[in-house]
Amino acid sequence: MGKPRGRRIYGADHDDPEPGPQPGHSYMELVGGPQDGLLLDITGWGPDDLAEGAALISEGGHYGAGGRALYGPRAGDALYFDWEGDCP
Repeated sequence: MGKPRGRRIYGADHDDPEPGPQPGHSYMELVGGPQDGLLLDITGWGPDDLAEGAALISEGGHYGAGGRALYGPRAGDALYFDWEGDCP
């Protein structure tokens, strides 16, 4: 599940000199919503974690600062989490 270097990771600082994927890590691409195009580091996640998806802090979502963007696994494609909406 690795991705090529040069892509930005969710949670990486904007001024991080190495904001892209790191060797030995696994990533899920976020599709749609406020985190579209970012990679989520899923290193160490088990099957249940992956099936549950992620509620990611997002300042750019419907609820603004402190809100969360909900991402879930894409059926039949283990490389992507699709945006499912926002929550407070």
